[in-house]
Order: sequence, then structure tokens, then C-alpha cells
Amino acid sequence: MTGETGGPSIAVVGVGGVGGYLGGRLAAAGHDVRFLARGGNLAALRRTGLHVTNGSSGWSVSDLWASDGPQDIGEVDYVLLCVKTPQLPVAIDALDLMVGENTAVLTVQNGVEAPEQVAAEIGRGRVLPGTVRVVATLAGPGEVRHVGGSAALGFAEWDGSVSDRVKRLREVFRDASMTATEPSDVWVDLWAKFLLLVPIGSLGAATDGATIGELRSRPGTRRMLIAGMREIHETGVALGIALPEDAVDTAIGLMDRQQPDVTSSLQRDILAGKPSELQAWTGAAVRLADRAGRTAPVHEMLYELLDTRVSRTATNE
Repeated sequence: MTGETGGPSIAVVGVGGVGGYLGGRLAAAGHDVRFLARGGNLAALRRTGLHVTNGSSGWSVSDLWASDGPQDIGEVDYVLLCVKTPQLPVAIDALDLMVGENTAVLTVQNGVEAPEQVAAEIGRGRVLPGTVRVVATLAGPGEVRHVGGSAALGFAEWDGSVSDRVKRLREVFRDASMTATEPSDVWVDLWAKFLLLVPIGSLGAATDGATIGELRSRPGTRRMLIAGMREIHETGVALGIALPEDAVDTAIGLMDRQQPDVTSSLQRDILAGKPSELQAWTGAAVRLADRAGRTAPVHEMLYELLDTRVSRTATNE
């Protein structure tokens, strides 16, 4: 399926911060990008295009192709599945009309369960498990706020191999001024990110929004963060993930290099009373530990605290 530009056709499902940034970069580079959006965001994309700001600078791309109907998009070469995990079931249902025999769906959700959830619907042979590193949020309809450097994506086939379609998509991202890494083990990368994000986000939410600087500087909360990282490391190894022995030390180093005012999307969403990725983060840490025949006391405690809070918020609405 060759796009109108002569290159591959690409659907972006979920035009939030990450999807907006990735799709905007690709569209700005002249690739055939089709956005699946809705509501005010869809109206803005059709009317004025996409605007991305980074500090005092920014860039825009107009004349975008956007629709709220997957049937309008049709079968494409690649689908960038950029929704957050609470929206994943609805997004998966929409894939049937966009996925053909040779379509590849790139998953970039936080957590480690999304690839399997997508594969359960369309088959592992159509899923490219991946990670994305970019700080981008939806500031308003058609408006993305980006912080830091360009996006870096790492992905491969389910078995870790590098097929022609993986090579082709990597070149597409590089052509759009993004970094396409070549992971030696994409599942290790997924779990390494999971190991870092989940304890920080969970504890940040449980402490009413403490920043990473606050959490890592207090001896007690720092011990909890490291214990949570070790729980996930042990779970991953027990489930057959080839996490290196120093994965926790690497995560601690990454944590300590972050700007002190950083917070996670999980804690921001929970504190704002919005749908959150609690089940895909903290809930998954507990579920997967149980599957591995292990306990995860730090995450079990944090999950019960946060799920109680979320439940009470929903009841009071």
C-alpha cells in the first residue's frame, strides 16, 4: 500500500501529545499521514492544522488529513497506535478497518502489556512492540507542547528481528528528524522503561504530586523507589525477560539525572481526577508479579492506596 506521496501510508491513532508530535513531524517531512481524531481536536486539525511549541520556538503543519472514521482512512502500511492505555480497547476495535494483510501496528504505550492486548485482536505478526521517548503533551485542540529534544523510538518485530518493514519505518522516522534506535532486545527496553516509570509515577501520585526531586532526595521515599524498581526487575527476570543485573542501577542513574520538578502523567491524571493508566502501571506490576509467582509489596500497597482514591473520586462525581 503505497501512500499518495510515493512512500508508505501511515495512520496515527490517538492525536494527543505523543501522537500529535510524531504525526506532525512525519507530515511536515512530506509523508502520507492520516490522523484518526475526534471532537475539538479533529476540528482544529482540519481548520488550522497542528502547532507544536517548544519553549519560545515552534513549528506548524497545515493541510492535514484527519477524520473520526477509520473507514475513511482505509488500509495503510503502518499504524502508529498512540492512545493511552485507558483508550486502548476502543482503538483496537478501530484497527480492523485500517489493518490489511501486510500492515504493521507500532505500539508505543507506557507499560508492557499493550503489545499482547493488540496482538490478541490482530495477531502477533502485525504488531511491532516499541518504546518512545519524548516529552509532549496536548495543550489544546491542535496544540502540542514539546519539551526537550526530538523523539527517539525503538521497535522491532515481535521476536526481536529486523524485517524490511522495520527498516523502512526506521528510515521514515529518521527522514522526519527523529531518532530511530536499534534495540538489541525490544522487550528489555520495554521493561527497563516500565521499571523506571512505575515506581516514580505511583509514589508521586500517592504523595499528592511530589516531584521526582522530592521523592529521590528523601531517604525514605528513595528507598521505596529503589525497592519498587527491584520488584519489577525480579518479576521481569522470572517471566523470562533478559534484564541485565545492573538494570536497577541504570534506572537509578536515569532518575537522578532528571530535572527535579518532573512529574509523571500518571500522577497528574490521578490528581486531576482524569482517567489514568493506573491499571497499566501499578496494577500491571502487581498482576505480573503474581503471574511470576512473586510478591510485590511496594506496588501492592501503592495500588491499593491509588485504586481506593480513584474509586472514591468516581463515586463522588
